[in-house]
Amino acid sequence: MGVRRRAVLVAAGAVAVSAVAVVGALGLGGGDGPDSGGPDSGRGDRTVRVTRGTLVDETAVDGTLDHGPEVPFEARAEGTVTWLPQAEKTITRGGTLLRVDEKPVVLMYGNLPMYRELAVGRDPDRPLRGLDVKQFESNLAMLGYSGFTVDDTYSQLTADAVKRWQKDLGRPRTGKVGIGDIAYVSGPIRIARTSVRVGAQATGTVLSYTSTARSVTVEAPAGETGWAERGNRVTVELPGGHTVKGRVAEIGQNASPAQGDGGGDGGAGGGGGEGDAAKNAKVPVLIRISDQEALGRLNSTPVTVRYVGRKRENVLTVPVAALVALAEGGHGLELADGDGTDGAGGSGGEKGSRFVAVKTGLFANGKVEVSGPAVREGMKVRIPE
Repeated sequence: MGVRRRAVLVAAGAVAVSAVAVVGALGLGGGDGPDSGGPDSGRGDRTVRVTRGTLVDETAVDGTLDHGPEVPFEARAEGTVTWLPQAEKTITRGGTLLRVDEKPVVLMYGNLPMYRELAVGRDPDRPLRGLDVKQFESNLAMLGYSGFTVDDTYSQLTADAVKRWQKDLGRPRTGKVGIGDIAYVSGPIRIARTSVRVGAQATGTVLSYTSTARSVTVEAPAGETGWAERGNRVTVELPGGHTVKGRVAEIGQNASPAQGDGGGDGGAGGGGGEGDAAKNAKVPVLIRISDQEALGRLNSTPVTVRYVGRKRENVLTVPVAALVALAEGGHGLELADGDGTDGAGGSGGEKGSRFVAVKTGLFANGKVEVSGPAVREGMKVRIPE
């Protein structure tokens, strides 16, 4: 992944005479017929018109559509794993992640980890308080349990609701919530894989999960991530040519060596070592897609991500093939017969030929931005032979 494909036909404004001639010979720019003035007129036409429009420098990079990066889950319950979910199973709030000694470890939504036991304190004047209490009570209420106030205090009323919840789970009705009884994630998850077998001890990473929504991951070269600012819009081209809109959601903080780069001392032949590894390092860019239905059943498939590098609106443009190299330096356009310039900026050439100097701007999609005192919209110019 990460192969970068430019849509721009010429990478810089200063094009050598030979380069301009080659572009003209290739016939870039289309062919709407002589004097048509069509925006894609090219080498096959004798004349084209200067048009006004928008130029977009678009870049395409390779990506992969899947469920995003896998997140490891470490069990904190003590005992033996007695049940594990199947891969690709979706688990939502209140669902069971696994069973330890036949007791369920329950999924809840939240950002705070479960870092202490929740229980009614021995001193009624000093109840257990905290944001973690409120987070748990919010989940309990969302699961349909009531009779308590959702706040930051773990009261006896909270404990009574917990006992009803524990009864429904088949757990001992203690009114206490242990560290290993629940696990918090930000939302619904999809089981990616399990790391242990039933019968193993519930220690370390027991499974990994992903988001339930599909997203696109681009392994971008570390030095080419300027486009990947959070919130930036991109277009994702799916197999078959259908496109969907996406937004940059996350940019990896750590670059990793490209596949096949090694990372050692370069081996026999003395490669570039660390210098080459740094040069070829990749940074993962995660792109969210809001319209999940538009993806159909696609998963684990290569896609193309297109983003706008530069954009020039309301500028004068001609096909790149219309550029000519002037003897005095720079670039110009050859006027078609009968199209005058009121004497502004014209220069001599062959008998019957007239040229106007132009300043080139953005090159994109076979066109080039042109400007100058003698250039106007609708002007008819020749394609060089």
